[in-house]
Amino acid sequence: MTELANKVAIVTGGSAGIGLGVAAKLVKEGARVVLADINGDAGREAAEALGSAASFRKVDVSDQQQLRDLVDFTANSLGRLDIMVNNAGIGGMRHPRLLDDDFADFQHVMGIDLLGVMAGTREAARVMSANGGGSVINISSIGGITPAPGNWTYHVAKSSVIMFTKCAAIDLGEYGVRVNCIAPGNIETSILGRSMASDMPEEKREAFMASVRKFIMARQPLQLQGHVNDIAEAALFFAGERSRYVTGTLLPVDGGMTAGAPPAGSGQLQKMKEDALA
Repeated sequence: MTELANKVAIVTGGSAGIGLGVAAKLVKEGARVVLADINGDAGREAAEALGSAASFRKVDVSDQQQLRDLVDFTANSLGRLDIMVNNAGIGGMRHPRLLDDDFADFQHVMGIDLLGVMAGTREAARVMSANGGGSVINISSIGGITPAPGNWTYHVAKSSVIMFTKCAAIDLGEYGVRVNCIAPGNIETSILGRSMASDMPEEKREAFMASVRKFIMARQPLQLQGHVNDIAEAALFFAGERSRYVTGTLLPVDGGMTAGAPPAGSGQLQKMKEDALA
């Protein structure tokens, strides 16, 4: 029997990237999954590719009523809600210096990256609390753990997701609702490229982002490129009974980056130096 047999899940931002990878993992483990995304065409295509256990709802997670309607639809049509993955997010505009940022995208980024998580947690917990509990999994970022200049609003939103997760875990525990958080780092999706190189031609962007990922990997203790499935495996742990005694937890899935950089003369850093001198 698969690990999530008879479970029902919602994955926001489920049409691509981490969201789609998590949804695919949950389906594979026996769950019925509702993919929610603002991108209708991609969402419907993704749900169809996942088979009869997946369905799609077009949702703007910054709209609280749409999130409530999503949860009600899921509970009414599938009979229950056991797992809520609040994954939908955007990177926002990058301004290398604080004095250059006019915060024009503040409301947009906060509405999706933070309010969407907060309202999604609340709406899911409303149903879960009446049905014996469940698991809420919020997707933050190592950008919410490690401070850095550049993407100012995004960092603030993602750090707030971590704090909200802990607060919600304390409040919802009595209902059997577990709330945990995953912080991905250096995962091979398009969101980083859209943030850092949206103004570059496609052919130039690909080469630039390859260099960026090489640089990021040099700062990790594990010299590995992270993939969507690494996040999906973490989500599976939080979704099922293996984490029945775990709540309020932050799990970085980042090759060890938030633990600290490797010695300057080791591994990938040394290879980069040798390549530069060649």
